[in-house]
Amino acid sequence: MSLQPLAVPKEKLKTPPLSIHTLGDRVLRSLSKNVATVNQETRLLAREMLQTMYSCDGIGLAAPQVGVNKRLIVIDIDPEEAANPVWVMVNPVIKRVVADLEVGQEGCLSIPNVFADVVRPARVVVSFRDLSGKPQAIEASGLLARVIQHELDHLEGVLFVDRVENQLALAQDLTKQKFSLRDVQPAPVR
Repeated sequence: MSLQPLAVPKEKLKTPPLSIHTLGDRVLRSLSKNVATVNQETRLLAREMLQTMYSCDGIGLAAPQVGVNKRLIVIDIDPEEAANPVWVMVNPVIKRVVADLEVGQEGCLSIPNVFADVVRPARVVVSFRDLSGKPQAIEASGLLARVIQHELDHLEGVLFVDRVENQLALAQDLTKQKFSLRDVQPAPVR
């Protein structure tokens, strides 16, 4: 299947290998490029992304968040559980939305300490390449579906705050965390 045997300990490092870019950094608004070949460099980047994600208490991370303009995401929706699967998706694409919309609270390592409700499809079918370069597809629901969509947005230069409907509450939260509402852009409609 698509679960990656990347032997990355689920632990916090004092110094994560990569730095996370935050709201206002231009790299977060760039359109990511497809990974041409899944190779050792791709696997190393995925490994370092996982180490960085665990070190920052995240459950998902996209390459643009660490300044890399490539279509690569890593996900672990239960990092406290050693046996929980880790997802590494190269060139992921949502092929089909197969459920109703639902509201869920989201946060982002690129916008620390800001949380807001976002409406997203409850279930999606996603195709991608695994770390062997083999094509895969999954139908995801629940938290996994939400995290996949959140991380895929990063690959398109879209942040979760762009999808928040309650702009007043968002403005207050962003201001409290020293971010600017000017860095929020209307998200494209799906």
